Amino acid sequence: MNFRERLEWMFRMLLLVFILASAAFLSAITAMRIAIHGREVSMPNLVGKNVSDASSELRSRGLILRVADRVYSEQAINTVVRQTPPAGLLMKVSQQAHVVLSLGQRQLQIPSLEGNSLRVSRIELLRAGLQVGEVSNVTIPDVSADTVLIQNPKPGAGAASPRVDVLVSAGPREAAYVMPHLIGMNDADAVRRLESIPLKRKLNTVSAPQWPHGAVIDQAPTPGARVAASTIVDLTIAE
Repeated sequence: MNFRERLEWMFRMLLLVFILASAAFLSAITAMRIAIHGREVSMPNLVGKNVSDASSELRSRGLILRVADRVYSEQAINTVVRQTPPAGLLMKVSQQAHVVLSLGQRQLQIPSLEGNSLRVSRIELLRAGLQVGEVSNVTIPDVSADTVLIQNPKPGAGAASPRVDVLVSAGPREAAYVMPHLIGMNDADAVRRLESIPLKRKLNTVSAPQWPHGAVIDQAPTPGARVAASTIVDLTIAE
């Protein structure tokens, strides 16, 4: 065997060894992936299921149930309210799934709030272990402001939620006016115009040589704006 034949033979042997090693490596990688994925299962949806049924379903997939907390809810006692991880997530066999179980509805006695002020109602609810929920307002001419008109739930009722929603009177609607145009008027005429509406005013004087003495050069709110009767109008007067 001459040198060239010997070199070709060595090259073929090296190529054969490389092919065999590559095949062995790919086989090992494939086997590892199969082994890893073989130990993974999909997390089932446990919410709404009884704890016994949830635990059985997890055990059938090689998972373990752990109770993380218990809370009052509208669900029946020992029903799964929340779960971690969420449904559909891939889990390794023997991993734990944490759930929150229901204690059932907490029957709370609701005190009577209607006719009380919102402040008194808050105090009454706190004494009962409750709290004010959503507060809505409505304008009622003959009912003083901050008076509770309607409550939900009704007095004496049992409720699962610790919050009581209330509808509160905003009192009579405040009178409103359209802001007149006062710029260019002298201060005395502007004040008389506001007193006729009537609106309160505040006068501020500034140096403005280009304007006549006592002329209104600026106003707030702007002309045409809707203003409540309690609004204080700022007038800027040229010195």
